[in-house]
Amino acid sequence: MTNHLERRVYQHKSKSVEGFTSKYNIDCLVYFERFSDVNAAISMEKRIKGWTRKKKIALMEQNNPLWVDLSSEWFPGEDSSLRSE
Repeated sequence: MTNHLERRVYQHKSKSVEGFTSKYNIDCLVYFERFSDVNAAISMEKRIKGWTRKKKIALMEQNNPLWVDLSSEWFPGEDSSLRSE
């Protein structure tokens, strides 16, 4: 859950934050949802984290069957404003 998806994806792509994504070199955004209510977003995140890997993959493939990086065109010139917010 984040309040600034583009900034968070940039952090993953630039490996500027240690954790799961930098450890396993994961930087492709294949699924996201928008919520107007932060509590609903947190609830959904917790629900998905409790799912099996198979169920998570099914959700992603239902919405993005080719696993296209949904953020592939977000950083053409690596806008420095995304680095610190």
